[in-house]
Amino acid sequence: MSGRVGDLSPGQAETLAKFRENLQDLMPSLPKTDDYFLLRWLRGKGCRWRGFSGQRRRHPGKVIQKYLPGGLCGYDRDGCPIWYDIVKSLDPKGLLFSATKQDLIKAKMRDCERLLHECDLQTERLGKKVETIVMIFDCEGLGLKHFWKPLVELYQEFFALLEENYPETLKAMIIVKATKLFPVGYNLMKPFLGEDTRKKIVVMGANWKERLLKLISPEQLPAHFGGTMTDPDGNIKCITKINFGGEVPKSFYMRDQVKTQFEHSVVISRGSSHQVEYEILLPGCLLRWQFVSDGADIGFGVFMKTKMGERQRAGEMTEVLASQRYNAHMVPEDGTLTCPEPGVYVLRFDNTYSYVHAKKVSFTVEVLLPDEGMQGLDKDLTAF
Repeated sequence: MSGRVGDLSPGQAETLAKFRENLQDLMPSLPKTDDYFLLRWLRGKGCRWRGFSGQRRRHPGKVIQKYLPGGLCGYDRDGCPIWYDIVKSLDPKGLLFSATKQDLIKAKMRDCERLLHECDLQTERLGKKVETIVMIFDCEGLGLKHFWKPLVELYQEFFALLEENYPETLKAMIIVKATKLFPVGYNLMKPFLGEDTRKKIVVMGANWKERLLKLISPEQLPAHFGGTMTDPDGNIKCITKINFGGEVPKSFYMRDQVKTQFEHSVVISRGSSHQVEYEILLPGCLLRWQFVSDGADIGFGVFMKTKMGERQRAGEMTEVLASQRYNAHMVPEDGTLTCPEPGVYVLRFDNTYSYVHAKKVSFTVEVLLPDEGMQGLDKDLTAF
């Protein structure tokens, strides 16, 4: 069979159907969408009929649609659309191993366009100009996994794009169920938010449901968030409007790591170790690291010095994160640690168990500070 219109084998026809389905998200931007156009791509250099078999289950658009949390649900008392972001069910590695950063940012930008379109519809429905939106971030479950560097960089880039492309469209950004780690996350995002945006951030305390009802009427607020809105089947989370995401199955993974540029490299001699010290001045700071090793595994642990100035052996320090061997030559290792108290923390790369091989280790370490200006974010919603 030639693979042309009217001359397709059953297998080729099936592949064409899958190809068309996988391109649904891109159809509006394609110059043509007929079979002649699509078949030309499938016959093109580098494309193989077999190459598309089985790809449907790994299509990034499908993963994003099902597992990227968030959704448009209801309107505030002024008629402004409300967008919800759900942190707890966000699977950072699952999403970034199954889709590219660009895929995810494009999806978030499409959501922005959808919100602007909803503002236009509300303007027609209500007979008054509606041009701002409300964002509600449900931060329950915000944990160390959410400080994985590739995810943080993704959200930094997304917020920067928001500031550049959608000025004056945010009415209020409301944070509910903030965990102790929220100040660290806010400090990471703050440089990418304009001053006007920062003024519109509201962090609510334990009475957040009561305060939301001052902004949103009960019938426009999901029962899960303190209102009376439910799905037709009675679901209080309104999952037909808000995607609560979840863990991405590994069958969707297209890679097992995200390419990273490391700041430091060191060769650790056989039977030796390498220690990196960081002085932590405030409790609640976050240590974040990523490292890879060449050729074989490497030991890693975090300690706290008991004496200032001099170098101490592992046995002379307080163990904070137990040392163990990591297969960082196969997959980059990353982790975070909340520092409960000030002091000098030591990240120790251990090669003492190897009597034959030296190890090259490349690593990046960051100290993330909690923000000291959080009190100013607990505002009265009547300001909006």
